[in-house]
Parts: sequence; structure tokens; C-alpha cells
Amino acid sequence: MRQAIDAAADVLAAADVGSPRVDAELLAAHAAHTDRGRLAFVTPDAAFTERFGDLIARRAERIPLQHLLGSAAFGPVTVEVGPGVFVPRPETEALLEWALTQPLAGRPVIVDLCTGSGALALALATRWPQGRIVAVDDSDAALAYARRNVAGSGVDLRRADVTAPGLLTELDGNVDLLVANPPYIPLGTELEPEVAHHDPSHALFGGADGMAVIGPIVTAAARLLRPGGRCAVEHDDTTSERTVAAFTATGRFLAVTARHDLTGRARFVTAVRAE
Repeated sequence: MRQAIDAAADVLAAADVGSPRVDAELLAAHAAHTDRGRLAFVTPDAAFTERFGDLIARRAERIPLQHLLGSAAFGPVTVEVGPGVFVPRPETEALLEWALTQPLAGRPVIVDLCTGSGALALALATRWPQGRIVAVDDSDAALAYARRNVAGSGVDLRRADVTAPGLLTELDGNVDLLVANPPYIPLGTELEPEVAHHDPSHALFGGADGMAVIGPIVTAAARLLRPGGRCAVEHDDTTSERTVAAFTATGRFLAVTARHDLTGRARFVTAVRAE
């Protein structure tokens, strides 16, 4: 098994995969129908060798690891992903960690805009299982994954355009927490093959400056949040100042704060709805 993984890692490294050894081990565990920590106890047979070789060949073509595994871990949850839905990133876990520490009531109203696979909404539902959590997306492909992922969680999925002026008007002034990981990459940005060729462009690009969806989300947050309600919006690492300015320009938010992910990059902005 060690020799098979070593050889696979070499193939992935030659293909410029970012984490060749880790990916090789995860794909070996997937092919062996076991956990990564138990690989040392598995003796490769012909069936394993064929499955593993096929997975490594596809990963070397820069098909996302999560597509090959069929799932992605995100905070306390694991969600089903594949072609047609944005794969949740570790960077967004910084926003999740901030959200999980907010002092919300026992039955808070939470809104997750641009939910994609539903990962963020589902993770928040594990923290506030009695809360009312509404998750919104306008992609039928993404919502198909989200429905499977949030099944039994109580998350209320809605198909809607988050930039529409009438978004969730029945919740006006009643939302305790609003989070969003919207399309925010500026058009023309060079991306890795896994992202450029496999994540849906609709979930990636936010117009020429990356702010096309963030601006309307800030406007919606000002309307939806109750006084003292909290908001967090992820953004491109080049648009932190613009996102802060968008919140500030409304005149309806306090404590507008630029925050960073675990790599130190500006990643999301938080704000509190003014009284």
C-alpha cells in the first residue's frame, strides 16, 4: 500500500496537484472503502489497484478531489458535492467559526444567501437545531445537492435570486444572523484548473470588480436584519475595503469589521445592524 501511494503521489505531483500525498491517501482510502487511518491494514488486490489507478488518473487531469470522493468536509458536517455545485472551501470555515460564536437566542432566525451545497446552512443548523434557518440559491443544480444535504435538518431551502429587491420580504426586520458566500471573483481572474473547469462560473464570478452580488446582499441585509442582528459576507481578497465601504455607505450598520482567514488573507466582513 505504501508503494502504491508513493507512486500515486509522484503522478499527482507531476501534474502540479497542490497536495499530492494527501490526495493520494484519501483516494486510496476511497478505493479501499476504508478510512485513511486504516490504510496500513489494507492489502491491495487487483480490484483496488484498478479503482485506485482510475482515480489517480482522473485527479491528475485536475478533476477536483471532492468530485472523485463525492463529498466535502466543512466544519462539523460533510456534504455531497459534484459537477454543477460549488465545492465548499476551508477558507470559508473562518466565517463559519465566527458565526458559531455569535450570542443568538435559542430559536434564532438565520439566513444563508448563495447557499450552494447547503454546507454553511447545515453547519449552522447543528449549532441551532431549534432555529429557523432559510437557505437561498438560484441554481437548480446546486439546489439538487442542497436538498439531499439538508434533508432532515429543518433547513428551509428557497429558490430565489439574492439580488432581487423583494427577497424574503416576509422576514424583514426579524433576522438574527445573515451569512453569505456569494460569487465574488472579479472577471478575468486566473484560477486553478479545478476551479476554472469544474466549479460553476455562476457561483464564482461577481462582475468586473467582484462586487455585483455583494452590493445587493448588503442592501438586503440592512432590510432583513433586526436591530442588533449580525451579518457576515465573504469576499475576494482584493475587495475587502470595497465590502467595508458597501456596509458603511448604507448608514445602517455598526462595528463594520474586515476579518481574515487562517492564511491571513482578508476573507469576510462582519457588521451589526444599528438600533
